[in-house]
Amino acid sequence: MPEIRPFVRTDRDQLLSLVNHHVATVLPGGSIPVSTLLAQLERDSGEYVIDPWVVDRHTIVGIERDRVVAAAHLKRYGSDATVMPDYVDAGSVDWVLCWPDHLDAGRAVLGAAVAHLARWKTRIWYADGSLPCLGVYGISDSWPHVQGLVTEAGFDDAGGHVEIVFAGDLGDVPAPGAAPLAGLTIRRVLGTLGTTFEAVLSGETVGMFEVEDDYTRGGSIMRLDGWADIGNHRVREDQRGQGIGSWLFASGCAWLRLGGSHRLLAYTIENDTLAAVERYVGRHGLARINRARRGWRRDPEPA
Repeated sequence: MPEIRPFVRTDRDQLLSLVNHHVATVLPGGSIPVSTLLAQLERDSGEYVIDPWVVDRHTIVGIERDRVVAAAHLKRYGSDATVMPDYVDAGSVDWVLCWPDHLDAGRAVLGAAVAHLARWKTRIWYADGSLPCLGVYGISDSWPHVQGLVTEAGFDDAGGHVEIVFAGDLGDVPAPGAAPLAGLTIRRVLGTLGTTFEAVLSGETVGMFEVEDDYTRGGSIMRLDGWADIGNHRVREDQRGQGIGSWLFASGCAWLRLGGSHRLLAYTIENDTLAAVERYVGRHGLARINRARRGWRRDPEPA
């Protein structure tokens, strides 16, 4: 039987190996250093909106033959006026992982996690697979063993959504060339998430393409050097079909290449627009690399 106990810092290297093997099945070449993992366990600065609502955290590991073979990270959210209603008195299994040949340990860890959520007396229970790495959100289809565990534990994603991740080489995106319309210009500004390229026509912004290009966290995650992703991209409805979006896309990618980026991620939700989005990003050399299910939840067991 596996030993199930709270995480201690001497577990960190083996836990990191478990985490990074899961990361690498989602993001090619992806990994994080131990400092980033430990920071997430203590305070997730990347989640600057919802992490301040967290009032308690707990990490559980499963040990077999002195090896960390399973783990889960939990959060409890508060109930003050700053917390959004969906998170008030909520408990979350932010991620649960195990080696596929150690499913019994995974079940035991998740069972201990659910029991801990119950002791917290939380109102609703959530589950996810959000590791502190670019593009690793939700419970990936590349982790069928994890999807199986959370389903067995009573979590359901029927009320959630499926997120699709695309990736490609920026070298495959052509230079932007001339503006597709007479009088169309481009303006580079600071946006909500990163650098934004605005298409301006007759003094009005008719389209935008926003990118974020430093996922090394100031040099602490060098395996993510060269990666960028698309934060927002849109063209005003009455100006679509004229090449503005592709021109913005190519202009933004040229800027990223100039700064040393060479790989790009894009995201969309699996819905009735997926085929059109996939065709669009495919024209720019991006292909699907991941499908993840988000919004897992279950009600607490009756007291």
